[in-house]
Amino acid sequence: MARILLVIALIGIVVVYLWRRRRAAAVATYPSTARTNAADLLRLPGARTSILEQHVRLWHRLPAPLQERLLLRLDEFLERIPFTGAHDFIVTETMRTVIAAQACIVTLGHEHYPFDDLRGITVYPDEFVVEESAEDEDTGVVTEGSRTLSGQANGSDRLVLSWRDVEEAQLHDDGYNVVIHEVTHFLERSYPGGDPAAHAALTAAYESLCAAVDRGDETLLDPYGAEDPSEFLAVAAEFFFERPADLAVRHPMLYVLLRDSFRLDPAGWAPPPTAVGNASS
Repeated sequence: MARILLVIALIGIVVVYLWRRRRAAAVATYPSTARTNAADLLRLPGARTSILEQHVRLWHRLPAPLQERLLLRLDEFLERIPFTGAHDFIVTETMRTVIAAQACIVTLGHEHYPFDDLRGITVYPDEFVVEESAEDEDTGVVTEGSRTLSGQANGSDRLVLSWRDVEEAQLHDDGYNVVIHEVTHFLERSYPGGDPAAHAALTAAYESLCAAVDRGDETLLDPYGAEDPSEFLAVAAEFFFERPADLAVRHPMLYVLLRDSFRLDPAGWAPPPTAVGNASS
């Protein structure tokens, strides 16, 4: 009787083992919905690279060692930073990857992970309206109003972005990049200080742009950079990454200043592609 029970038990073990192997093979051949969601697929080797090749212009310009560093930092960024769609806007994994990649490219010259203070990214489908109030220092009068924005570094721990503007930056070679702009604001607020000589050089470049705008001159940099030194830095960073050769020719001292600050030299990278694909899907 004991032998019969032992044989039955052994047969049962074998049956369960074979059933599990067959089930595993079936799952591998016909993946379930849970196994094939976008997040899981993007963890497969080469999946993120495919998105970068299709939808991020700057990826094509990066030297191979920086591409490798970007992939590592991108994984950490996406693992740690939550994305939220405003007003039920659905942020896809492709959108997250496109935004995160550009945010990380700005930081590739530095070894440490610089986003410890970033708590999240909110994405609107298009431009968004923010309510603001400003107090006149001389009179104490408070003026309230609203502004339509394409991006915002909200405090020092959250970025707010218009997806339409993020996507359009990949389709044109005009020096505009809302992700780079807002990430520069975030880094400036998260890591204040710096070399006094660099600050003096940046102030001189800012004042030069202000003077050119006041004269009505045509400028390479967006005149919005004349708003204040912080906006000037963010606008200059956009051109540093998007149109580095032009910036190096028109504003060589500013280019060197940004090159030393970001520890990157994009003027020496490959030329950009004409355009990349639509990433809304």
